[in-house]
Amino acid sequence: MTASLLHISPDAIAASARRVMGRCDELARETSMDGGIERVYLSPEHARVNRLVAEWMREIGMSTRQDAAGNQIGRLGSDPRGATGGDEPALMLGSHLDTVPDAGRFDGMLGVLMAMEVVRLLRVRTDDQWRSALGFALEIIAFWDEEGTRFGTALLGSSAVAGTWKDEWWKLTDADGTTLRQAFLEFGLDPGRVGEAARRPDELIGYLEAHIEQGPELDRRGESLAVVSSIASARRFLLTVEGEARHAGGTPYDMRRDALLGASEGALAVERICRAEHHIIGTVGRFEAFPGGVNIVPGEVQFSLDLRGEFDGERDRVWHSLSGELDEIMGRRGLRWRAREIHSAAAVACAPLLQDVIREGIGTTTATAEDPATIFSRAGHDGMAMGGITDIGMLFLRNPDGISHHPAESVSTGDVAHGIRALAEAVLNLSHARTT
Repeated sequence: MTASLLHISPDAIAASARRVMGRCDELARETSMDGGIERVYLSPEHARVNRLVAEWMREIGMSTRQDAAGNQIGRLGSDPRGATGGDEPALMLGSHLDTVPDAGRFDGMLGVLMAMEVVRLLRVRTDDQWRSALGFALEIIAFWDEEGTRFGTALLGSSAVAGTWKDEWWKLTDADGTTLRQAFLEFGLDPGRVGEAARRPDELIGYLEAHIEQGPELDRRGESLAVVSSIASARRFLLTVEGEARHAGGTPYDMRRDALLGASEGALAVERICRAEHHIIGTVGRFEAFPGGVNIVPGEVQFSLDLRGEFDGERDRVWHSLSGELDEIMGRRGLRWRAREIHSAAAVACAPLLQDVIREGIGTTTATAEDPATIFSRAGHDGMAMGGITDIGMLFLRNPDGISHHPAESVSTGDVAHGIRALAEAVLNLSHARTT
């Protein structure tokens, strides 16, 4: 095992892990959904959770504020934006508090709550001399709308912090027709001030996030923790297949131009091509036929494609292969097809130094073998936005069976304890690396 810099008793870390699990349960009760968890951007639940999390931040000695995009922030150290002035850069720890519909209780929330326990332990460890011991301020950020559940565009909160907010987002609408601009006003935020959420690169020395793995790799390895090497690149498309709608009974097969069968063959091609590739994942998540009558040959089908890969070039090469396959399928069936790209995000690499300090942090635990796993994240995270203004690093925790975005999502108290120690040690290792 790697030598520890933390010098905190296992009992104290175990108590921190139990507190995290209890607070995950507490946050799960803040939901708009009967019998499940759903918590979306700029909702009453958003406001209540921000107030609760701010109380927990103040409990560990942090000053708190809600930024101009609705993210909740806690800070230890002089704030260049505050009345005390100062120019002390911060290491930012955090994750998000919003959810998908019918969510689990750990995706996002776990990282925010673990960050609080890291701050608690570091303050004890340094006997209130944490600032001189570390050489930088500490911030915890609880992002909102990482999932994109309400308005259909993900990473809104972290994009505001990264200074990449887009004016066209103000016209986005939710399922009730409420625009993002209206929702800002109803929440008590000023759309004209959203730019104030943006942080300068010189204000930060890095961003660290702990998160459950949203896949089974750690579970299959029998290990608790992993270093994240990068966050996957992603492209999303809305594909339309056009044929001809005709009477189901009166149209023989040799005259049919069935858009549903062509689109179905295309969806199967996504699976076949992506399974043959290394680290490329393609998913058809939505599939809708028109006009939709049981006695009508479908004349049009719309379906989605989510394409992810470790590297942008590999992802784009697979899209080129899929496009050629769709050309062949639709040409053979007498159909037409087109694609509209609705999302594109480049892969974001975690900084080598932050990977190293997390690896050293894992090494102080009994959570893994001597050489911790290093894996890339197939899921998106707020670090994709934050990578535009600062170095990022991520720690993954084992999620039994790898299930996520589902009520069965899980993590053990023991693994959370290992993760808290590893993250706290990573902060101390980073401080040591910056002063040597």
